[in-house]
Amino acid sequence: MKEIKSILQLYNNFKESGEKCAIAQVVRVEESSYRREGARMLVFESGVFEGGISGGCLEGDALQRSQIAILKQQPSIVTYDTSKENEIGVGLGCNGVIDVLISPISENSATLEMLQKCVSDRGFHVIATVTALNTQIETIPLGRSFYYNKHSASLEDCQPNGLRNFLQDRIKDVLENQKSKTYHFENQGVKASVFIELIPPQFHLAIYGDNYDVYPMLEMAKLMDWDVSLVGNVQKLKKEKLQSVKNIYLKDFDARPKIDSRTAIILMAHDYKTDYENLRQLVNSPAPYIASLGPRKRFDKMIAEFKLNGFEFSKDELQRIYAPCGLEIGANTPEEIAMSLFSEILSVLSGNTGGMLRNKVGPIHERN
Repeated sequence: MKEIKSILQLYNNFKESGEKCAIAQVVRVEESSYRREGARMLVFESGVFEGGISGGCLEGDALQRSQIAILKQQPSIVTYDTSKENEIGVGLGCNGVIDVLISPISENSATLEMLQKCVSDRGFHVIATVTALNTQIETIPLGRSFYYNKHSASLEDCQPNGLRNFLQDRIKDVLENQKSKTYHFENQGVKASVFIELIPPQFHLAIYGDNYDVYPMLEMAKLMDWDVSLVGNVQKLKKEKLQSVKNIYLKDFDARPKIDSRTAIILMAHDYKTDYENLRQLVNSPAPYIASLGPRKRFDKMIAEFKLNGFEFSKDELQRIYAPCGLEIGANTPEEIAMSLFSEILSVLSGNTGGMLRNKVGPIHERN
């Protein structure tokens, strides 16, 4: 989501200049790649760009090809085999095959409007993009994107009924599996490949605490472009440190952050009763990650007190509570602890274990 925001910001800054632009997007990856499907870069004809499709090795060539696409006003698919020697470098090192769709942005293009919808509404969004076509069809040219309206459960402006029905059925699978995927359509001589991209809302960090150790957490969240909610006595904190906090709630008031399945909660009030009461209220939330700062014996004490008060955590609830919290990386300072917590949060929200990659068998990223 951070990349999409940056692309939209650059576009809005340049649109008054009259410069034409194009979007280069990764739509297929085989084996290893620095970036995965959905990675984008916006390129203006002057060479100014934002975003990226690799770790830097492909951007120069993609920029030139984007400028050609702008000049011709024609979309194209470029395939990069980064395991072989080629015209843009020797042994790029990722050892994968990457398809990049380069699409000029015309006055009638709705691509950027679709991306704006994704950042304007906190929820899951789906965009279906035609990435291969065996024939020219006016209503579904190469590079054409369709936005999925979740309220009407339909693809906006997708005219061919056969394709629309096919994609809408596949979108249900994408939403259920929470994973983008390319599907292949064939009907009456028309063959098309369509990349159905699931764009989730940015992660939300809900911090319940008001001591100085929240500052590194806020700085890390700002770097990651996460939504942040803070609950506490803000009078204790420096105002300049709170500028990136989207939502601030005073702890003695009833208003509280909206918690969803993309929210990570950190209880760090450093006050036993406050953390205990917050945990009691938040354990029934849909948050997949609830961290309680402090040693194991502190949490064991909470568990015992909950039991005395007639409440026992279910197995599912205990799996969502991380106490002690953070990955074991030898963290001691507030900054190191923030790094440990963020690493654990990312591993949990992505469904991974947080181990060392050198010990992992198979590819780094799961294959589609």
